[in-house]
Amino acid sequence: MRKHYSWKLPRTTLELGERTLVMGILNVTPDSFSDGGLFSDPQKAATRALAIQSEGADILDIGGQSTRPDSTGITDDEEWLRVLPVLKRIAPVIKIPISIDTYHAAVAWRAIDMGAQIINDISGFRLDPAMKSVARKTRAGVVLMHSRGRRDNLFVRPEPDGAHAVRDELRSTIDAAVENGVEREAIAADPGLGFSKTSVTSLNVLKRLDLFSTLDVPLLVGASRKSFIRVDIPVAEAEVWATAASTALAAARGAHIVRVHDVGRMRVVTEIADSVERA
Repeated sequence: MRKHYSWKLPRTTLELGERTLVMGILNVTPDSFSDGGLFSDPQKAATRALAIQSEGADILDIGGQSTRPDSTGITDDEEWLRVLPVLKRIAPVIKIPISIDTYHAAVAWRAIDMGAQIINDISGFRLDPAMKSVARKTRAGVVLMHSRGRRDNLFVRPEPDGAHAVRDELRSTIDAAVENGVEREAIAADPGLGFSKTSVTSLNVLKRLDLFSTLDVPLLVGASRKSFIRVDIPVAEAEVWATAASTALAAARGAHIVRVHDVGRMRVVTEIADSVERA
């Protein structure tokens, strides 16, 4: 069974562990690997944000920069110009906590000032050291994800090294954040499926999520539509079914939060997975 946590955010405390929470993804980028360009128009993005909420998401995660393989990094100013119009529209009306998916400290600071409560950093504060200060000063919730390398080689795949190595590196990331004044109660950990890992390693991490309970922070898992769960089977919406399978496994093996594109369908998946675990 999952350990229960109270995840402290600036204006909200999320109770984690009784059921699997769903973080809905809103990419406001022209080049996302899954829905690039669909929501780069601010009004369409705002409409989608409200739909994500109505489909049952517990958290809305907004990203203004694609981190798909072979994507090109952008400046914090360019990223903010994508995010700002959307936040202006949704911050006054959205009821669930907003997460900003960024590794730029300046973007995180501005987003939190406009109402976001969570910083979701794919680099675990590695790519912009100033992010530690932003997290400490704003008391935002933070998601520290496991990855390796620079922005331009996040998807370099080393030899398979298994869940133990990923867990240990993630522990070091968490310890560094705490040593820099970030409250442990504000931290969630993400093993970074698909980042800096072979497909075999990502599958092994998903298989051994139980190992990550020793980190003593809530666990967020994002497998939605990623390449390591793709199958060569000619079935309609195969990526949705693959995501459903990995989401159910994540929920059953200890994830407190799952990060997904198809919110409504994955809420069904997590409800059943949680019911089985409680039975």
